[in-house]
Amino acid sequence: MASAADGVGSLGAEQNHLSLPVTDHGAWATAMNNLGIMPVGISGQQLVSDSLCIQRFDPGLGLIAPINPMMAGISLVPPPPVPPDMPVIKEIIHCKSCTLFPQNPNLPPPSTRERPPGCKTVFVGGLPENATEEIIREVFDQCGEIIAIRKSKKNFCHIRFSEEFMVDKAIYLSGYRMRIGSSTDKKDSGRIHVDFAQARDDLYEWECKQRLLAREERHRRKVHEDRLRPPSPPPIVHYSEHEAALLAERLKDDHNFSEATAVLFTWIDRGEVNRRTANHFYSMIQSANSHVRRLMGEKAQHDEELERAKELFKNALMAILTQFEQITTVFTAATRQKAWDHFSKAQRKNIDIWRKQCEELRNAHSEEIMGIRREEEMEMSDDDSDESPCKRMRSSENGAYDQTQASLKEENDSLRWQLDAYRNEVELLRKEQLKSNRAEDEHTHTHTHSPEAQIQLLQQSMHTMQQQLLSLQEKLTSKEAELEQAKEEHRYLEGEVLSLREKLLSSNVEAVEGTNGELHEKGMNGCVPSLYHSRERRGEVIMRGGVASEKEAVLLGIISTFLHVHPFGANLEYLWSYIQRLDSKVSAGELERLMVRLPSMFRQELSGVGATLEKRWKFCGFDSVGSA
Repeated sequence: MASAADGVGSLGAEQNHLSLPVTDHGAWATAMNNLGIMPVGISGQQLVSDSLCIQRFDPGLGLIAPINPMMAGISLVPPPPVPPDMPVIKEIIHCKSCTLFPQNPNLPPPSTRERPPGCKTVFVGGLPENATEEIIREVFDQCGEIIAIRKSKKNFCHIRFSEEFMVDKAIYLSGYRMRIGSSTDKKDSGRIHVDFAQARDDLYEWECKQRLLAREERHRRKVHEDRLRPPSPPPIVHYSEHEAALLAERLKDDHNFSEATAVLFTWIDRGEVNRRTANHFYSMIQSANSHVRRLMGEKAQHDEELERAKELFKNALMAILTQFEQITTVFTAATRQKAWDHFSKAQRKNIDIWRKQCEELRNAHSEEIMGIRREEEMEMSDDDSDESPCKRMRSSENGAYDQTQASLKEENDSLRWQLDAYRNEVELLRKEQLKSNRAEDEHTHTHTHSPEAQIQLLQQSMHTMQQQLLSLQEKLTSKEAELEQAKEEHRYLEGEVLSLREKLLSSNVEAVEGTNGELHEKGMNGCVPSLYHSRERRGEVIMRGGVASEKEAVLLGIISTFLHVHPFGANLEYLWSYIQRLDSKVSAGELERLMVRLPSMFRQELSGVGATLEKRWKFCGFDSVGSA
């Protein structure tokens, strides 16, 4: 029976299943009971079920069927999940010199260490004492080509395979009990343990393979970058008179202008310009400058085309929007009761969906058209308002002064123009007089009386011109004096305004900070009349700071509300920019004058340090009400 088992049960490269051709199942059961193993897997099942296959190990191909781990598609699809409570079913493996019995399926699977990179070597422990290298090779030859076997005297060995996937097949044999022949001696049996082994040869081959892959990847990237790299520009020719003449002709051509300018720039950058070649380069630069007018014309043409395209686009959008409106009216008419009742339920549902889609598209197109209109309005407003807010404030505050100064300047300019005209006339008269003197010398005998009369007339006209010139100079000096006087008055008024502002601010601060102390001290010193007079003055200031018109009342309410929601205060420009949105005619000077007139409601304070120092206005109306 042993010979039949050896002949029939050996595994070949062409087998797809590992089966056990046994006729007497009771004898195998008795032998397995003697070894302490439950009799399982003797009915000719597969070596390993398809759902419990180890990764990169296909039992259908047999133990020694080679699997290339670099093959496309291997390990791309993970195996199906294995139920944790389902045991792995293994079968008895027969060899010529020994038999391998599986372990109890109820026991936990044998443990393994972490797999080293590029592992092709396995550790096999628990071998029978009488196991030879031939028996070990016979057992593990089924897993793949063996390169070397290093056997030790202490019942273990190291086996190195030619490929990495063969190690997985060898790990599958871990936990089997090996029995040599049919002997029951302890030295002829042993439970083998197969585990990954760390070998320097495997690590070296794996590193070599990784370096090879890295080199291939670098080569592939380099080829890809070379393919995507733009071509190098053509070389620039060296300067010579012949090349300069050719370049001058190319600069005049519109098609070759860009290439010619690149050559010209390179020559100038190289330092080819000297005294001998300066004229050539000047002419080439002049030719390059002649294209500016052409480029500006092209830009203007493109701008016109862009405007026409915008106009066409806007008109097309308007036409589309009108058609959307017409479709919406059709849907609205269809949803009325006199037509809606005649449609079926499915038709009503479709009509409702179509109507919603149409309304969404119409709203989107209308928003797009509104955005185009807003952009046009913003462009127009940008063109109209080129001046900054600070300039507007200054011009509004100094409007009267600017008007007077402009009128004086106009008068001065007109006077200067008149003076220039008179001077030109005087020069013309002098030239005519010189011509007449020459003519007199030439024709002394023929015209004796007429040149004398002309000279007298010219002298009289020159005298009148000189008198007019003197009068105009006197007027000019008087106007310049008036202009200087107006400037001095303006400077004086500005100083007075600044001093009044400082006095008002200091009086407000002193009134808020030292009211109680002053009352006590003045009461003790008998200065009650002076306090009464100061109260009268403050009442007069408050009466003078009242609201003069309905516009000021509205501005007062807006400013109070704005500063009330800004407890830390706000600067004048921030407040003015907010009110500009409501009334564009209001200037920053008007706001400042209104708040200065009402110190009981608005207070100006300095905030910040150093470069961030700024003046802020705060609302203090509730403080004044509480103190009153």
